Amino acid sequence: MMDISLSVKLAWRALMRNPMRAMLTMLGVIIGVAAVVATLAIGQGARASVQAQIASLGSNVIMVIPGNAAAGAVRVGQGSASTLTVDDVDAIKKECPSVASAAWSVRSSGQVLYGNQNWATSITGTTADYFDIRNWNVSDGAAFTDSDVRNAAKVCVLGATVADNLFQGATAVGQTIRIKNLPFTVVGVLERKGGNAMGQDQDDLIIAPGTTVQRKFLGGTTSIGFVMVSAILSQVGLGRLAWVRILGGNLVGAALTLLMLWRRHPLTQEFRDGAAEGEE
Repeated sequence: MMDISLSVKLAWRALMRNPMRAMLTMLGVIIGVAAVVATLAIGQGARASVQAQIASLGSNVIMVIPGNAAAGAVRVGQGSASTLTVDDVDAIKKECPSVASAAWSVRSSGQVLYGNQNWATSITGTTADYFDIRNWNVSDGAAFTDSDVRNAAKVCVLGATVADNLFQGATAVGQTIRIKNLPFTVVGVLERKGGNAMGQDQDDLIIAPGTTVQRKFLGGTTSIGFVMVSAILSQVGLGRLAWVRILGGNLVGAALTLLMLWRRHPLTQEFRDGAAEGEE
């Protein structure tokens, strides 16, 4: 068996005899290892970023959006129809065993004022379950309750961006702001979520009881904008009736939700045509 010290001496002599070749070989090995490490790091970072963006949407979230409306030969995109109601949300809760909770939502926008500060933002009207479904905690104060929704209370929870711009670091909870010139009491401020995959600021919003937004800002409409109940991996359509957008999670829950909605809205010829469009 060759002595270890002799092996080292022979290797060293070989390196010294061709120093340029040895240096290039070492450089190639170093670059190769560095490239592998960098590739793994970039992949893991991208995966963590995607997981964080999905987590910001909430856990196991299925989004049910009204279908497309049609006026003569003109057809509008998803969400333009007024087919979904609060009764549909109640039916989802009662008839879909794989759905833990469901929250309906409507949207508006407007100017918000506090003192000499003002800010233009979006207004989401929803129920108390929305915060749990979105995994969105309150950093200061508290979220509104089911009682606030039933009574159409003029209370609201601010996104971090809105709170920063209106209150400039001062305490927002307990203060009265004016949304479209109507007074609302701030009961909480949400934790910061940051931008979504589209680059939109998720914290630039105000959340209020859905009944309040319907009555004060949407002319008393009874239709709803969308329903959030859970999450999956693709998209299944009912044409003009509704779309279930699968964000990750429970395929059984999405299928049951679709079947229940299909049963609640009888398939007229218009809906059959719409469903056929959804399958194309």
